[in-house]
Amino acid sequence: MNTDPEISLARALEVATELAAWAAETIRRSGAGAPAHDVREKDSPADIVTDTDERVERHVREVLGAAFPTHGVVGEEYGVTDGAPGAPHWVVDPVDGTTNFAHGIGWCSFSLGLVAPDGTPLVGVVADPWRGETFTAVRGAGARLNGRPVRAAGHTALTGHVFLTEWAAHAHWPGMDALLAQLADRHCTVRVMGSTALSLAQVAAGRAAATAIGEFHHVDGAPALLIATEAGAVALPEVPRYDKPLLLAAPGVAAEATELLRLAGV
Repeated sequence: MNTDPEISLARALEVATELAAWAAETIRRSGAGAPAHDVREKDSPADIVTDTDERVERHVREVLGAAFPTHGVVGEEYGVTDGAPGAPHWVVDPVDGTTNFAHGIGWCSFSLGLVAPDGTPLVGVVADPWRGETFTAVRGAGARLNGRPVRAAGHTALTGHVFLTEWAAHAHWPGMDALLAQLADRHCTVRVMGSTALSLAQVAAGRAAATAIGEFHHVDGAPALLIATEAGAVALPEVPRYDKPLLLAAPGVAAEATELLRLAGV
């Protein structure tokens, strides 16, 4: 695993945290508590982009290019920019939860992470503009929320606790309905909030007992995955596969949540 000797992970975290603060402020100012009017379709009516998405990603790319010229960048809006051979790359989702943002719903996030050439997350930052919260992690150094260490919850059962999931764009993912039925039988409260990065990060904060998503994408998933696992959460599979389901769970409920996914055919 090559982390690029030209930089330290501490420096990468510093730059990523500064970008998260700028992005969060930009998103807040752009949203201004009202629906956005700069909405355009991408691949479908349920896949949209705003000027804010594009503005934030452009700025992030400019800053990263100046700070780490050998690194690649993979972004939600502008795709892949290759780096030097053997160098790590950054993954950025400028507004994860664009549908919420575009409709004036205050639940979206900025997600940025540094990933090794072999796909291992090294640095992760997820910022919640509306609550003034920034989750951070460096591989092997634990997870933090606004600078304070956080840990996954100590729950030993799903009953009575919160389970988060997300649509696959606008649709249910295979096995999702069966999983919801299993969770309902256990009196576990399910929420679909609209931002993959934030839903995964809630496991790190100990607020959600578990989060399951039907399709893992590095752009909005890798930073939060690192944050959650550094907070002690269990990831199944341990090494997520692109476009495949991912479960993040507090250690004490991981076995139960895994069994529910099996029963649901996931």
